[in-house]
Amino acid sequence: MAHTFPELIIGGVLLAPFVTHLMVTLVIIIVLRPLLLVIGFAKMFSHAAIAELSLGVTILGLLILLF
Repeated sequence: MAHTFPELIIGGVLLAPFVTHLMVTLVIIIVLRPLLLVIGFAKMFSHAAIAELSLGVTILGLLILLF
């Protein structure tokens, strides 16, 4: 049985589900940033930006798998 992907329609333009997942990931990362700052996430890694990018990719992958 084929899986149907729900497209997001904005102004008559169909957007792929990946774009929707990407937007949700961005919102999650924006919400998590203050929490990461409080727990000292940046101090745990030598390259904090790469660690945060990896966290975002992980969240994106989980969203794609779940939905």
